[in-house]
Amino acid sequence: MQKAMFPGQYIQGTGVLKELPTLIRSFGSKALLLASPTVSSVILPAHKPPDIEDLCTIEEFRGECCESELQRISTLIRDHKVDLVIGMGGGKVIDTAKITADWEGLPVIIIPTIASTDAPCSGCAVKYSAEGVFEEVLFQKHNPSVVLVDLNIIAASPVRFLVSGMGDALATWFEAHTCSQNHELNECGGHSTLAGIGIAKLCYDTLMEYGYQAIIANEERIVTPALANITEANILLSGIGFESCGIACAHAVHNGLTVLPQTHACYHGEKVAFGVLTGLHLNSAECEVLDEVYKFCEVSGLPTTLAELGVNYQDQEQIMSVAIATCVPESSIHKEAGEITPDLVYSAIMMADALGRKRKGL
Repeated sequence: MQKAMFPGQYIQGTGVLKELPTLIRSFGSKALLLASPTVSSVILPAHKPPDIEDLCTIEEFRGECCESELQRISTLIRDHKVDLVIGMGGGKVIDTAKITADWEGLPVIIIPTIASTDAPCSGCAVKYSAEGVFEEVLFQKHNPSVVLVDLNIIAASPVRFLVSGMGDALATWFEAHTCSQNHELNECGGHSTLAGIGIAKLCYDTLMEYGYQAIIANEERIVTPALANITEANILLSGIGFESCGIACAHAVHNGLTVLPQTHACYHGEKVAFGVLTGLHLNSAECEVLDEVYKFCEVSGLPTTLAELGVNYQDQEQIMSVAIATCVPESSIHKEAGEITPDLVYSAIMMADALGRKRKGL
């Protein structure tokens, strides 16, 4: 069985946040808007849609998509008797909105204010401990009803977020290819469709063609075709690609890295990008592919060494703890070909770091 999943609507452009009141009214009369602190203090005051305070109860997110925060938001949804949940901010705000809306049987509108992950379009979300350690992936019954992306807000966001999103999107094609070749199930419980595979490859090609130009546009805080293309790649193409094709080594290594507290300062896509490099070594990638991906990471500012993740490559015990966590029985690493063991993953991590250091002259 082949299966693919998509958001109900994807709306991207300059100034599209003004569409929010109309969208809310299409679902009901009152929404709970879960907002990051930056959204509350900076973005909404600067870009406030008309009538938003009459249509929304605005609640500030407390920083972690964990059990206590999920229970708090679910209680607020019930107490305010809303028709709709809106998540506005980064990945963890978005995931909290998706999970709680699903629990309460409500539609959800997602408004990413940074193009840092592929979370906005998907019907799954990651739950962490209160300390930020990965716990589990939770699957929702439906993908978001609407994903609303205002390019003016994306262009004004810190460049590191866009780059992190590129790191997350970088994994899409490699993991999609692995799952398709090995006949593994995707994140929605089926096999890849041609549409999913095509979108995953388009995601990679878009990164290679427009990534550097988009970084420059973001640095200058201007909206350009390149910035629009990379925003779409990071959010829509990567979101559909990973969910409809599957994940493998890169995201498993990300999850493994979260056992080290020093990596918590790094963004999701930064750790995923190093997971991509690890996967290339695990799968004995051709030299041309290695060179292209390392160059992309170097030019973009994505980590190619353990030191850039705050990890000492000489600390074998810590790195083995990452490899062990990467290989837990439920891990997506086991979608890779053959029997995957902590020793194999440890060696691939060390090779990814070693080549990264060599290329930097370290």
